[in-house]
Amino acid sequence: MGDDTDDHHRGGFPDRFARLCAAVTARLPFGLSRIVPPTLPGFAAINGFTFGVDLLILTLLHGYFRVPYPVAVGIGYAIAFALSFVLNRVLNFRSHDPVGRQSAVYVVVVAINFGILVGVSSALQSIGVQYQVARVAAGACEGLFMYCAMRWVVFRPWARHRSSGKVVT
Repeated sequence: MGDDTDDHHRGGFPDRFARLCAAVTARLPFGLSRIVPPTLPGFAAINGFTFGVDLLILTLLHGYFRVPYPVAVGIGYAIAFALSFVLNRVLNFRSHDPVGRQSAVYVVVVAINFGILVGVSSALQSIGVQYQVARVAAGACEGLFMYCAMRWVVFRPWARHRSSGKVVT
């Protein structure tokens, strides 16, 4: 049968994404493949993409349309994080839990992260750091926080297997 039918039976793009992440993780050096979960490179790929979307929006709004920096950061951030939630839910964490609860938890996590992001990036920009560099610096800390929050809070694996009695970490 054709590739489309084969992909459909194997779960399609989410399964291919998961296999790619597992393959990347399996090739990590220095024994890291034993401790790094496949969701980490998946998160890095997805959030690297959405961070690029965020920076593009920031550059357009602040650099070209002269929208005030904190407003431009906020708009880019909101769009990128909505996209990140959807892509991580479907492709990376492959969650089938109720989206309502996850969305509510995600909004709280993002609100906490947003306060830190705007504070750090605005402080750096106000002391003369170029605005895109300030955003990248704040984004590095943001990435670590968000991965941990998404893995262990938003898409917590133990909620998915509660009925079976299995705890998955």
